[in-house]
Amino acid sequence: MPERNARKQLHVNLFEMNCVGHISHGLWVHPDNNRHRFNDIEFWTELAKLLEYGAFDAVFLADVIGAYDGFLGGPQTALREAVQIPNNDPLLLIPAMATVTSGLGFAATFSLTYEPPFAFARRMSTLDHLTKGRVAWNVVTSYLPNAARNFSLADEIDHDHRYEIADEYMDVCYKLWEGSWDDDAVIQDREHRVYTDPAKVRYINHEGTYYRVAGPHLSQPSPQRTPVIYQAGSSDAGRAFGGKHAEAVFIGGQDLASVRAYIEGYRAQAAAQGRDPSHIKFMAGAAVITGKSDEEVSRKVETFTRLRSVDGHLAHSGAGLDWTRYPADTRVGDIIARKEPGYQRLIRQYQHTPALTVGEILQRTAGFNRGPFYVAGTPKVVADAIETWLDEGGIDGINLRQFLTPGTAEDFIELVVPELRRRGRYREGYADGETLRERLFGAGHARLLPDHPGTRYRDPAQLRAADAATVRVPGVAS
Repeated sequence: MPERNARKQLHVNLFEMNCVGHISHGLWVHPDNNRHRFNDIEFWTELAKLLEYGAFDAVFLADVIGAYDGFLGGPQTALREAVQIPNNDPLLLIPAMATVTSGLGFAATFSLTYEPPFAFARRMSTLDHLTKGRVAWNVVTSYLPNAARNFSLADEIDHDHRYEIADEYMDVCYKLWEGSWDDDAVIQDREHRVYTDPAKVRYINHEGTYYRVAGPHLSQPSPQRTPVIYQAGSSDAGRAFGGKHAEAVFIGGQDLASVRAYIEGYRAQAAAQGRDPSHIKFMAGAAVITGKSDEEVSRKVETFTRLRSVDGHLAHSGAGLDWTRYPADTRVGDIIARKEPGYQRLIRQYQHTPALTVGEILQRTAGFNRGPFYVAGTPKVVADAIETWLDEGGIDGINLRQFLTPGTAEDFIELVVPELRRRGRYREGYADGETLRERLFGAGHARLLPDHPGTRYRDPAQLRAADAATVRVPGVAS
């Protein structure tokens, strides 16, 4: 591993989704927003070229496989406000963006709860080949009830049970990616008419609690073999899963002190799994509004605040209560005391904060100008904040939230990146031919680092282990 630079450089992903409205709900109506073009391939290739020019680490593609229908009893608000619907498959964007770039990475969200691992493993190997090792997988287990109903289930699988399933899913993928083919299996011997040496490819014969997969993997080894593993779970089970599997973690927090404590706790989870704690990068979701003058910044903040959709944010949050019908000074405790519709959920959700007012809840739900990773200011103000995030918060990078496409990325690249470069906090460009994992962990680390649990399947003997005898418990290494 390379020595740590005293001035940590910022990793930056653009937080994206193959839809109109991602997380800045209501701003699709802004005249400078191009979100309505998300169905056009040119929208994505133009964006990819812009991010490549700005030397972003990657475009981070979020995804959901259900509709937000928990607000007002149905999906009508989500549909009207374009709250992640309509949305399209994120994986299909990657080859197009890879074609017009050579350095930009692609982190794609895929839920492992509802689709089996064999086909997905081949899909990711294909993308790793086509991008020459520039892909990552953001591992999610899905959380929308509507998603469960879309895949023939009456309701969601229990939260911790999803992580038990996920742990075995990862094992199947590692066996396919890391163990099914030897590095030198493909020999392309024209003289003897042998493309692949059969002795160097093997079945995985996985027989576990949830999956039975024979193999062999259908794709030959790709540059990274296993894509970079992203994860964002903050529950006990989610942190245990991430401490075992994740190479990059998407985080948030109330303040920088709690963020640093969270990171330290997460690293302890990794150490408990036998991993080097430094082998996980932490990326915070960040909202950055910048301009060439204070007046320009103020105009942008005012416009974004005025155009945001409170209903859209309520639908996204899964609010079971229409907060907008109450006066702003109404207390949560009063709503509970009156036993108004949805009050049982309020008891669970706000049991320790009955003094919260409706106005405060709406500000929390729809406000973008809160939390430790929000900054609005000229480039020097933004760069100062980012240096504080890196040094005091202990993060390694950000997922940059968008208010306008392509305006948010353009502002960051034109105004903030030069200032960060002057301070030694941002790369000058990409290293030729580097994989996404090498960008995170240094040259020569294209594949999983040696202490990662997925590497054990490089030993063919591990493929013959009795998986069915393994009891999987959230938080316990298998």
